[in-house]
Order: sequence, then structure tokens, then C-alpha cells
Amino acid sequence: MVNENPFKSILKTLEKPGGEYGKLPYSIKILLESAIRNCDEFQVKSNDVEKIIDWENSAPKLVEIPFKPARVLLQDFTGVPAVVDLACMRDAMNNLGGDSNKINPLVPVDLVIDHSVQVDVARSENAVQANMELEFQRNKERFAFLKWGSNAFQNMLVVPPGSGIVHQVNLEYLGRVVFNTDGLLYPDSVVGTDSHTTMIDGLGVAGWGVGGIEAEAAMLGQPMSMVLPGVVGFKLSGKLRDGVTATDLVLTVTQMLRKHGVVGKFVEFYGEGMSELSLADRATIANMSPEYGATMGFFPVDHVTLQYLKLTGRSDETVSLIESYLRANRMFVDYSEPQIERVYSSCLALNLEDVEPCISGPKRPHDRVTLREMKADWHACLDNRVGFKGFAIPKESQGKVAEFSFRGTPAQLRHGDVVIAAITSCTNTSNPSVMLGAALVAKKACELGLEVKPWIKTSLAPGSGVVTKYLEKSGLQKYLNQLGFNIVGYGCTTCIGNSGDIDEAVASAITENDLVAAAVLSGNRNFEGRVHPLTRANYLASPPLVVAYALAGTVGIDFETEPIGVGKDGKQIFFRDIWPSNDEVAQVVHSSVLPDMFKATYQAITKGNPMWNQLSVPSGNLYAWDSKSTYIHDPPYFKSMTMSPPGPHGVKDAYCLLNFGDSITTDHISPAGSIHKDSPAARYLMERGVDRRDFNSYGSRRGNDEVMARGTFANIRIVNKLLGGEVGPKTIHISTGEKLSVFDVAMRYKSEGHDTVILAGAEYGSGSSRDWAAKGPKLLGVKAVIAKSFERIHRSNLVGMGIIPLCFKPGEDAETLGLTGHERYSIDLPSNVSEIRPGQDVTVATDNGKSFTCTLRFDTEVELAYFDHGGILQYVIRNLIHANH
Repeated sequence: MVNENPFKSILKTLEKPGGEYGKLPYSIKILLESAIRNCDEFQVKSNDVEKIIDWENSAPKLVEIPFKPARVLLQDFTGVPAVVDLACMRDAMNNLGGDSNKINPLVPVDLVIDHSVQVDVARSENAVQANMELEFQRNKERFAFLKWGSNAFQNMLVVPPGSGIVHQVNLEYLGRVVFNTDGLLYPDSVVGTDSHTTMIDGLGVAGWGVGGIEAEAAMLGQPMSMVLPGVVGFKLSGKLRDGVTATDLVLTVTQMLRKHGVVGKFVEFYGEGMSELSLADRATIANMSPEYGATMGFFPVDHVTLQYLKLTGRSDETVSLIESYLRANRMFVDYSEPQIERVYSSCLALNLEDVEPCISGPKRPHDRVTLREMKADWHACLDNRVGFKGFAIPKESQGKVAEFSFRGTPAQLRHGDVVIAAITSCTNTSNPSVMLGAALVAKKACELGLEVKPWIKTSLAPGSGVVTKYLEKSGLQKYLNQLGFNIVGYGCTTCIGNSGDIDEAVASAITENDLVAAAVLSGNRNFEGRVHPLTRANYLASPPLVVAYALAGTVGIDFETEPIGVGKDGKQIFFRDIWPSNDEVAQVVHSSVLPDMFKATYQAITKGNPMWNQLSVPSGNLYAWDSKSTYIHDPPYFKSMTMSPPGPHGVKDAYCLLNFGDSITTDHISPAGSIHKDSPAARYLMERGVDRRDFNSYGSRRGNDEVMARGTFANIRIVNKLLGGEVGPKTIHISTGEKLSVFDVAMRYKSEGHDTVILAGAEYGSGSSRDWAAKGPKLLGVKAVIAKSFERIHRSNLVGMGIIPLCFKPGEDAETLGLTGHERYSIDLPSNVSEIRPGQDVTVATDNGKSFTCTLRFDTEVELAYFDHGGILQYVIRNLIHANH
């Protein structure tokens, strides 16, 4: 039975319930407020509230708390499977005799249709319209399905395609900072199905990425179970030197925090240096939280936040209410007053003056290289053995020149030559200073007569229409166009693998000469095989640096001493000749970025656009599944569901499907990019009459489990130790020794009645919060993953799908234990969930007599309940039916 909230008496003023409330980190106060407001002694208990109040003592003990976010944020890549699951849950409720109308989001859901710009058309004034028309042709069915969902489900706002990247739309428009629900005020907090949801932390809204599976449960009113996090205080002082960008700062912060170790923790920024950071700079740092591994990088609300809210068109009345509420609850930072010394789990400090220009790569976002060391680092990468910082190119072929013809003109390519230069990604395109900085670089370059080689695929994908408005207002867009940086659309592009094809002549020159070609992008992800199959070196850089590298045409350049190119008068032009000062950038930002631009851009959200408005959609509460659809398919999760939970399962004599090393990302497990012509997913589509040019991407087909199961472990750069060093999406069928695609081997094991497990190293599942990285293995028959460590979101996704996550003991892994992956594995678990404890030791036995102890990574009692039910969604359905009876 749900009891009355025991904290009702403090609802008005929230007098401090404990003496240490004032010293709590601001981010923890948001968790505390949610626990107090939602306390019902059932889902949230007063004991949970007390744990949070006593955060300083309870956090080191890794205690579990429930958290109910104020809202849930979806984008279409994850929104489609979420709406598919909701539609399926309605069917399951129906079949079990429940009321299917009960399946509705219980908290506000903002669903932004973004992530849908494949850069087919790049250098063209009409790129936006052309790419948009292609997107609607490719994704009409998916868009129509989401439009159906916006009508069928209550409490769901759908932002139509073409509006922008979800995180920028969230920052500029959706973020409430303080909710006002029928007169009840409380802090905005959000969980989103993309790991860069953390961008909203720059606005003082607590938000982070969760798996789509967890988000769906939160939508349905389930509290999220989380370990009360430690908070790392990050003190900023000083100000950035001239010529140093917010991107340089974020890459520096990312490297510092990765080194410090912040996985599973909050990072909270403070100090006098905060006043030197614009809201957009803060958002850039917050956005990169997944790259440094923190749950969030939080910037408490202060005057800078309030100014930004006004700039982006929030009303004066709303902003005043936000300030009054937060001041009353001591959640507002006023730097004009003496600061209370907060308690943090550990502290870091950075003087902004120490930051220098840098980029990150060639394969990981935290492998930072200063610009002055870049040329030497690049040559070291060519020499080094294959790894995160190496390509092992023999000395004698490092100077190789590939001659080819580009549209009738002789051309050359070398190792390190840039073939893709993209101003892209939520991380930077929401930041006027770096966007206008890039435009100023373009202006100076054009005036001096510099050009970008025509075979470099250049593109500009802003995160919202506001960027176009201020680039036009400044008069600078024409210079970007002149260099080939035409606007291609508003959404994720190159960063998520939507870079589109590069010219065939360029592609042939790369493959025939085995060149290490480079991409330079203003993104946040540069894992192998992600940006483009043919760019083996991928560097993250600020937008102005993307323009500079496009002009230079190579990453193997020392900008200090070598010219970028030759100008119109035959004079050598250097980096310093085209780089704007901070004052130049600030002046253009001040004169060009105006509140009316935000208002005008976001009015279009409520009005939609002609292509969206013309989509016809079916009506009705239950979705009419089309068995012929290759985009939207009814998945099998609930097919044999009964009212009784199936109970926990162990593993008996399982084969090892894949044996991995460290840093296997969710991109390796479930790629979002192009569907390779020889893959099982391609075979499936061709059998259904889909032409190769209409394959689209894995990301766009996340509503079809048949495609996604076949795309699981289909990354072309995956390294599976069972193949003895060979790269590619294959594995060995152990009993016959045959080498086949991972999907085909998994299906063979399934048909033979065998379970499978996966062996992995450290940081398994790092990268995007991709629910298909857990759903896919589930459909392949994977019962357990045994790894050195898991990335936070991926572990919880595995739990949500009923897959057992196990960690090797410290100092141990498959190699030290002498495991080859050719063994068969048994994991003995009690059949009664009450006999299992979170984090207990579990013995794994193999058929060759070896056994070893692992830690069971069900971290909370709630996670064990999900395991008992066979998954989180089954748990929710059964609970809803029981509640209604």
C-alpha cells in the first residue's frame, strides 16, 4: 500500500532536514529533492532520503538509492525501439487480460527526431533540402510510426525531423531548469537514451544517459535504481588564453578526468573561473561526460545560466521564478556572495590559462595531442604497432604517394591526408564562439586566396536552425560555403557514422594503396570504423581547427613552422595568418546571436514542417504491425510471456561466442553506421527486395529486431581473439572449427540448444548508451558476459535484458587465467532469487577442470527483481497488471 509522504510538512519551504544540507554538492541536492518529493514508503523510502542527506558517509559505502527523474528524453534512433516496445507492451497487456491503455508514459517524454542526416549531398547550396528529401524517402515509415506514437500515447511531445540535434534542442528549448506542474515547483532532471544527454548539465539540469531499456522503465513510473555516487569537485580558475577554444578546454578536461578515474561518479565544477565560461562552453564540457567516463559533469545554476535562459527566449517571468525557487532551496550559486566550502569525494583543479590548442586521436577521444606536438605524434603513430596510437606502417612505405585522377584532374594522396572534414556533433555546434570562430577562419582564408582540395568531403551540420540564423546575420556563411562547408542538415552526421560515401576515385586510391587516410571532425567520438570505413585515423578538433586542417589537407603538419598553403599572390600562408583572436570572435558573437533567433527557430517545432505534416498515420490504440516492413517489426521479447516470473537462470556448458580484449565499445557490439554489403543484415534486406542503395544505416533500422540481431557484433573493425588477430565480424563455431559471421554461429548454437557467453577485457560497452548492444546479444542467445569491467550504462542495459554481467576478480582476466575461449562454461546460480545477493561471488567452471571466481554485477535488489522476471519490461507489465487487480 502507498502511504502518505512523510515529508509533506516541509513541502513549502524545504527547511533543511539535516545539518549538513548546506555543504552537500549541488548535484546531490537534486537527488535529495526528488527522493523527498516522491517518498511514499514503497518505491522511495524515508531511509533512502536519510542516506542521501548523509551523502558524505553513505556514498563511500556504495549504497543504493532510487531516483525518479522529472522527465525522459528520447531521440529517434532510440525513440523508435522505445515506441516499438511500448506498442508491444500494449499487445502483451492485452494478451494477459490487462488494460492496454494503462501503458502510457507517466512522466513527460520529449522525443526529438534527429540523428537522421546521412551526408549524401555535401558541397551544394541546396544540400539541406536535398538531404532532407532523401531522409524522408528513406525513413518515411519510421517517421510515420513515431507520429502514430505521438497520438497514441499521452504525455509524449514529438519534435519533428529537421529541427536539430536532440541535445541542442534540449538545451535551447526543452530544458525547464525548474518544473512548474500545477503550481508545484521542483528541479528539472532528465534521463535520456543518448549518452550525451549530459549536455544539459551545463544548464544546471541534472541529466545523464541511460539505456533505452532503463528509460522505458522510468517513463512507466519505475524509479531508477542507482548507487549513490561520489562527487569529484573540479575547481576552475583564470581565463583561456587568446586563440584557445572551448574545444581545447574540453579535450584537456576529458584527459584529466579519464586519468583521475570518474566512472560512475558525478563531477561538479566550481571556482572563480566559472564566470569566464559561457553557458555554451559549459555545455561543451558537460556534453563530453561519457568520454571522460562520469555519469555527469554538472554546472550549478548561476547568473550565467539565467542570462542564457533569457537569450534563448525563455520569458522573464519564467526566469524570475527559476531564480526565486532555487535561491529559496539554496541551489543557486551567487558568486557575489561568500561561498560555502562544499564537501567533495575528491578534488581536481585547472587554471584555464594552462590550456593550449589541441586535438584528440587517432582512435579515442581522450588521447589528446597538443597542436605543437601533432606532427611528431602522427609520425609516431605510423611507426607504432597496431593499437590505439599505432598503424604499424613500414618505414619504407610511409612516404608513399598514390596518384589518381579526380574528375579529370591529376591528384595525389598520402598517409595522413584528410579526406573528410566535418563541422558536426552536438558537442560543438551549439557553441556560437567556436562556430563563428570557424567562420572567421574561413573568411580570412578566402580573402588570402586559400582553397580546400575538391576531393576532401567537407560538411557543416549545425545542431539547430539558430546556428544558420547567426551565421547568416554575421555575413560569414558565404565564406564557409566558398570552402565547401555548406550546411547539409540539422542533426548528427559524421560523428555517428552518417558521413555518407566518399568519391569512388578517392576510395579506390585509399584501398589500392592501403593508405591511412584521415578524418577531422568537431565531434566527440572517433572510434575505429565509426566515422567512415576508409578513414583509419580520425581526429576530434574544434570547428575552426577542422577548417584549418581541411585547408592544410593533412594531419601531418606543424602549424607553427609549416605553411598551410599558398595564397593568391603566391605568398605562403601560415596558421597564424588565418586564426582569429578571442576578441574578434566575442565581437561577432555579441552582434550576431540574438534572442529572436531562438524564438523563431522553435516556433517551427509546434508548427512542424510540410513533409512531416503531410505524413499520414494510422489511428488506434494498438499498432497494426506490417509483417513485410523492414523498418518496424514486432520483436519476440513478450511472445511466450506468462503471469508468473520465469525465475533466475544459470548457465550450463555454454560455448564462448566471442573473446575480446579491452575497450570494446557499443559501436563494436551494435554499429549505428552503414550496413556492409556482405553482412547477414544485408542478406536479410536483399532477400526482402531492398536495393543496396536503400539499405540505410543500422541506426535507422533500430525498430526492426531482425536487422539489429544480424547487425550485432557486425562492426568491420572488431577484433575477436578466437580469430587469432584477424579483424572483422566473424567468429569460430567451436565444435566444428568453422569460421562464419557472428550471427550465423550464434544461430547454429541456438538451433543446437547451446547457451553462449562472451569473454571481455576492461571497459566493456563504453561509448554510446545503445540499448541494442544488450538487446542484440539477448536475441543471439548470449546468457552472460564475463569482463574485467563494464561501462555503467551498458552494464545496466545487460541487466535490463536479463543477461548476467560478471566481473573477473582484480588482477585476473581470461589471459591470466589461461582461458582461450575454446572451453565450455557453467555458472551455477540458485533458482530462487531470494538466495542471490547483489555483488556476491560466483564460481565459473569450465569443462577442462579450470574454475575461477567472479563478482556478480547485479548491483541492487531491484536489478535482481528484473533478473527474476526475465527483464525490466516484463517486470513492469506484471506489476501494472497486479496493481490493476
